[in-house]
Amino acid sequence: MDNLTIKLSIKMHGVRKSTNISCLRKINNYCILTARSLGLYGNEVGSIHRKNLTILCQLVCQKTTSFERVWTKQSNSPVIYEKGRIYFDNYRCCFISTGPQPTLLYELPKLHKSEKIEDALLCESPVGEMLPKPSDHKPAILTLTANNWLIRMSTRTAKIIEKVYLSSQLKFRYLTWNNTQETIVVKTTQNKVTAAARAAGNQHSVLLHLALFSVLPLTFVGMMGIDKKIFGSNVTDATVSQGLLIVTHSVGLVKLYSFQWIVEMFTTKHCILGQNCEWNNTTGIVGAAPFGIPCNIKITDCPPVLFEVACLESALQIGGYPWHYIITPNKQNQKGTYHISSLKDKTLAENGIQEMQYSSLETDWIYFHPDDSGRIMHIGPTQINMLQLIEKSEDKQRWQVLQAFTILSKRERKVENSVTVTAYGRVVKRQCTQLDDDQYETFKMVDYEDELELLTVLAVAPTDNEGNAHLNFYDNQTGTLIKSVPIKEPWDITYNHQLLFDRDTIIHTEQLANRTFCCYIYKMVQCPEDEDGNKD
Repeated sequence: MDNLTIKLSIKMHGVRKSTNISCLRKINNYCILTARSLGLYGNEVGSIHRKNLTILCQLVCQKTTSFERVWTKQSNSPVIYEKGRIYFDNYRCCFISTGPQPTLLYELPKLHKSEKIEDALLCESPVGEMLPKPSDHKPAILTLTANNWLIRMSTRTAKIIEKVYLSSQLKFRYLTWNNTQETIVVKTTQNKVTAAARAAGNQHSVLLHLALFSVLPLTFVGMMGIDKKIFGSNVTDATVSQGLLIVTHSVGLVKLYSFQWIVEMFTTKHCILGQNCEWNNTTGIVGAAPFGIPCNIKITDCPPVLFEVACLESALQIGGYPWHYIITPNKQNQKGTYHISSLKDKTLAENGIQEMQYSSLETDWIYFHPDDSGRIMHIGPTQINMLQLIEKSEDKQRWQVLQAFTILSKRERKVENSVTVTAYGRVVKRQCTQLDDDQYETFKMVDYEDELELLTVLAVAPTDNEGNAHLNFYDNQTGTLIKSVPIKEPWDITYNHQLLFDRDTIIHTEQLANRTFCCYIYKMVQCPEDEDGNKD
């Protein structure tokens, strides 16, 4: 949802059983390697891979393991990291980070401004499924160019595998997943009515267009317009996610519709990429220039609303088990207050109103845990609360929110006494409490390494300590601190930062002055211990 032009933040999370990593760390690596060499793990898909990750997790968590900065590179455009690949210059240049330090994988010739890549998604083939073409079984990157081409190209060579022309009349700008690795959504910019056109009586009722494709093989599902005459004059944005058409309104209302129902009821013509098609008295090849793809889903009546709720800044999240949702009531004075309610009947869970008391320039945020455990993470400047939904024993229809564990930043509350002396020699003491930012470490970023099942939290020391930062690793199940890795670069809070942890690599990107971006890569290293057990 990051590509929406408004603050629409709806996320849906399933639930899966999670493995306790604390138990995994007690397994001897030698035993794992021996069993693997004897073939004792069977032939299940991914069994060897999972054991390899268990070994890697134990190596990462060892006290003798550290991380060293091995590589730095600057760029004039944002730096994107995805699955071991670092992209520069709008995906034109790619480095692979799986070795001791990043190496150049490919660099494309400089492109014209009209061919610039606007957005991209990494596409990986499903396991155990036969696909029509051999190239479909290899990872690819789906890119959307400024001149409306949807291109699938190899992640190893950047060779174009297939391309689809979208439109010569609409401006497509955003690329997101509907269902991850299954269907994608290509979204246009919003139609803006100029003052002159409005004065002349020209009102464009279609706010934007959404085109959907199935991937592997790339198949056109359909394209539709979001018409204000159908969905309401106060519609501000829309997208498709998890099979739902999500429409937001200026009054803070969010409405969900079944996208599958819309396709079945309003598709006027089935179109296949590469085949001839007649549309609006014009004949052309679907997906070829200049014909593009037709708007073959014509919504003539408002579909049935599956769910609607009013919330601040259109921020709606759905997850947990059974399904619950998180919103902030649609009032400015409620900002920072989160309500957790049942999706079935909108009943507020017991202890479902979550607020965090703090004194900081930073704000708190909340979301369903990305490990699909159904837990909820409430993150503040100096505190992280891990929450879970528990069924009440005396009432099977009611659920309550309980705290699983809490992570606190390093703190030692200090209250400074401000002493003044009057003209008569009288001593006046006035107590003043500083902001949390001035006396505590503050949490800037929280991420989850799903393969190693580690929580990573970026903590930054107070500004009077030159903003030193370090990345903390916590057990995902218990919140126990495992280790802390210092970040060598001074953490300037006036710059934008992003920090990721992927297996054995830490990626820190920073936006410097004059729109210069810098990428720092840290790699895992083993530090030998001396006779006293201290690291060298």
